[in-house]
Amino acid sequence: MNTITVELINSKAMQLLQDLEAMHIIRLHGPAVTPKIKLSDKYRGILSKEDGIDLNKHTDQMRSE
Repeated sequence: MNTITVELINSKAMQLLQDLEAMHIIRLHGPAVTPKIKLSDKYRGILSKEDGIDLNKHTDQMRSE
């Protein structure tokens, strides 16, 4: 097993590295490695069901104006 240091010069490079890790081709180490969290999981429960319904109604109203 070989270890190398890589300097990322483009923000898309981290996504490529994470994809390679998901395919079990490489293993990432260090603080820059963060697991991807779906936005639906991240923000679940922030709004009550009633507030969500009100927000959807308001958004629909704004779009129709």
